[in-house]
Amino acid sequence: MAIRILNVIPGSPADRAGILAGWMVEKMNGEPVLDEIDYQALSAHRLVHMELRKKNGESFSARIVKEDWAPLGLTLDETAQMKPRQCKNHCQFCFIDQMPCQMRDSLYVKDDDWRLSLMMGNYITLTNIDDQEFSRIIRRGASPLYISVHATDPAVRRQLLRNPNAALLMDRLHQLKAHGLQFHTQVVLCPGINDGSVLQKTIEDLAALFPAALSLAIVPVGLTKHRENLTPIEPFRRDTAGRLLDFIEPYQERFLRDLHTRFVYASDEFYCLSGRPIPPESFYEEYPQIENGVGMLRLLEEECREASEYLPRPRAVGRRLLIATGVSAFPFIRSLAERYAPEGSEVEVRSIPNRFFGESVTVTGLIVGRDLIDALKDVQCDEILISANMLREQQDCFLDDLTLSDVEKALGKPVRIVQSTGESFIKALYGMEEGV
Repeated sequence: MAIRILNVIPGSPADRAGILAGWMVEKMNGEPVLDEIDYQALSAHRLVHMELRKKNGESFSARIVKEDWAPLGLTLDETAQMKPRQCKNHCQFCFIDQMPCQMRDSLYVKDDDWRLSLMMGNYITLTNIDDQEFSRIIRRGASPLYISVHATDPAVRRQLLRNPNAALLMDRLHQLKAHGLQFHTQVVLCPGINDGSVLQKTIEDLAALFPAALSLAIVPVGLTKHRENLTPIEPFRRDTAGRLLDFIEPYQERFLRDLHTRFVYASDEFYCLSGRPIPPESFYEEYPQIENGVGMLRLLEEECREASEYLPRPRAVGRRLLIATGVSAFPFIRSLAERYAPEGSEVEVRSIPNRFFGESVTVTGLIVGRDLIDALKDVQCDEILISANMLREQQDCFLDDLTLSDVEKALGKPVRIVQSTGESFIKALYGMEEGV
């Protein structure tokens, strides 16, 4: 195994050692370099011994002395080594298995890669990692990781993931703790499968691993209308969502008293489904599971309050705005719009039924372009505001492959993308440009 060097920064330790672009890095400090994770970990030391291969095939050794953590100055070609590793599970609740046919190939990719978990916060199951690779996780000090637990009961987890390796989870988590590594966890909750006594065991088992286990997020299973020939699973409803919140509340109180953290959190969707208010900011502590939709609405409201105090607010008389949002977040977004709408403007908030995935899917981030067009085709407004969560990251494409310009052309209205921050929300209401 070797990785090609794309670039050497002039004047860097690697440059001074005579290393050139196009050479191959084979070993560092006696260890093979498999990917960027290895490179970053092995290059952090003060003394780095490198074994390389030149373009003509000759070997080259370099002994580099630098400051601890100072970069070597190399840019590596990671195209092959960092290709995401594929999931080997066949989860009963897998959202990708519920996707419509004939969409772009990238939407059907299932990754389960601990390197992406470390670098980007992706959730992994640890089921596709052999002992050698798990040892590398420990040697590299990969922490914190983000681990999809779903159930700590071996039989239930094996049933949910439909993978015999799923039963090995707790042994792996104990090993991570023994080596000083930490991890956040999540449970995708499926009524009648991993709730009740199974969830009770999961919460207790993971809390016993604190402080290695840093937090536990519970999110409701997402079910689309495309579930032909898949395992029947009941969706969460108003009453069952409320019962889940009641179920975890005693744990939160006990853990706050004993561990000084609530540790287990329900995603915002449970509060929206049950019609209960989002807890105050202090409830979410440092927002450890914000990317999992835990406390996202509360943070948005707090950011709106702060932004409304420091941003200049120009007059917006006569502006007619429409905010398109998911069904579950609709009451919350409407309350924000009513509170912060500019005087003299008209702001309507409209929930968008999800007919592409099915109306049981109520989150904003899964609204597609076609559903926006169908729901807003007769709307009278000057501008439509939509969340950036509806679009692919750093692109203007919805999940159904319609582009932003497609939607604007169909509706005959400008559509403004609003980032998921309170400041962006306030600026959008007042017609201010980002960066102002």
